[in-house]
Amino acid sequence: MSASPLKCCINPSILSADFANLEAELARISNADAAHVDVMDNRFVPNLTIGLPVVERLQKVSPVPLDAHLMISEVDRWAPQFADAGLASVTFHVEASDAPVKLARELRARGSKAGMALRPATPVEPYLDMLAELDMLLIMTVEPGFGGQAFLDVTLPKIRRARAAIDGSGVDVAIQVDGGVTEETIVRAAEAGANIFVAGSSVYGKPSPADAIESLRANAHLVFAKNSAPQPV
Repeated sequence: MSASPLKCCINPSILSADFANLEAELARISNADAAHVDVMDNRFVPNLTIGLPVVERLQKVSPVPLDAHLMISEVDRWAPQFADAGLASVTFHVEASDAPVKLARELRARGSKAGMALRPATPVEPYLDMLAELDMLLIMTVEPGFGGQAFLDVTLPKIRRARAAIDGSGVDVAIQVDGGVTEETIVRAAEAGANIFVAGSSVYGKPSPADAIESLRANAHLVFAKNSAPQPV
């Protein structure tokens, strides 16, 4: 883990929200650090959600910053337009990008944080040299495309390797995990080195999404506090 304290962020996924009442659903997570917006085109992943016009409207009404996760083909073409919409963070899948360094730089130039996502089976090592171009590395902990899946523990070693590389390089890059995040699995992900947690059904599936956010945050903070405590000599 990093020598300096990591900032814990809980970013609920609106994929598990009521799509007929998204403005109201965003209001229910006003204590979140950001709202995670899954954009799927039924090409890169076998599911179809929302596109740029809806996201532009959400940006105008959301009480929290928007964190877009683009699970789309032709991401080099479309991602900059999401940054132009004023989103706080735009994440593209490296598997869909022809020029990930160029795209990351373009997102930053347009005022958005640049995130890069990896599928569970995509190794992180080929991309370590471009960490300085990123604000966030998203390590998928399920296969992208659908909510409600179980957390894949096989991704934990990759999170640890990514955290070690980030800490060793001295760059300020967050590690986000997305998929199967619950009060239990957030502990394992935090111990491995993640610090931004996307949770869908474990937030919107509870009677009080706001309380669910606080429970997730508290569990992650316990891990961070333990890891930053002075060790006996």
